[in-house]
Amino acid sequence: MTVNDLIHTNLFELVNAGDDLDREITCPFCCDLLSIAMGKAPAGCAWVTVMANMNTLAVASLTDAACVILAEDAKADEIMIAKASMQGITVFCTDMTIFDAALSIHSRLLP
Repeated sequence: MTVNDLIHTNLFELVNAGDDLDREITCPFCCDLLSIAMGKAPAGCAWVTVMANMNTLAVASLTDAACVILAEDAKADEIMIAKASMQGITVFCTDMTIFDAALSIHSRLLP
C-alpha cells in the first residue's frame, strides 16, 4: 500500500499531503518517545503517535517515515502544518487510539 492508497481509504483525515505519495508503506510503527523513534522507526513506516509538534516531523524526516498519523485526536497546529508542507511530509490525524490506527494499517498491508 502506498501513501496515496492510504489517503484514498479515507480512514484518516489528511492534514498535509507530502511530496512522495507513491511511497510504499512498509509497516505501522507506534511510539511517543521521540528518542526511541529516532533509533527504531523503520524507513517507510506509517508512524502513529500522539506527539503533535515540529520535533515529530524532524524525527519522521530523519527516520525516513512514509507518513505520520496523529492518533487519539491529537491535532497539528499551524506551525506543524506549515513545517510538514515545507518538508513534504504526509500527515494524517484520527480520533482512533494508537493501537486501532496501527491495526487498521497493518490489516491493509496483509496479503
